[in-house]
Amino acid sequence: VFTDLQWHDWVGSLGVLIIVAAYLWLQIGRIAGQNVVFSGANLLGSMLILVSLYFNFNFSAVLIEIFWIIISLFGLVMGLRRFKLTR
Repeated sequence: VFTDLQWHDWVGSLGVLIIVAAYLWLQIGRIAGQNVVFSGANLLGSMLILVSLYFNFNFSAVLIEIFWIIISLFGLVMGLRRFKLTR
């Protein structure tokens, strides 16, 4: 099964792993949802998934990843603003 995977499948799988790890950290209290690391991990993961979707297009999956990226960018901007205000 895994021998049939192309490089872009592995890139997308890494993206999934990053997003799942960030969500796990959120659920067990190791990271806050407003943390720039959480938003950055979601952004990176979604971008990696989009690489995979470029080669194996699925409209619904691309759509959710685009929204995930937009929301993650919003979270990053808000987190960086909070960081600047506390300094």
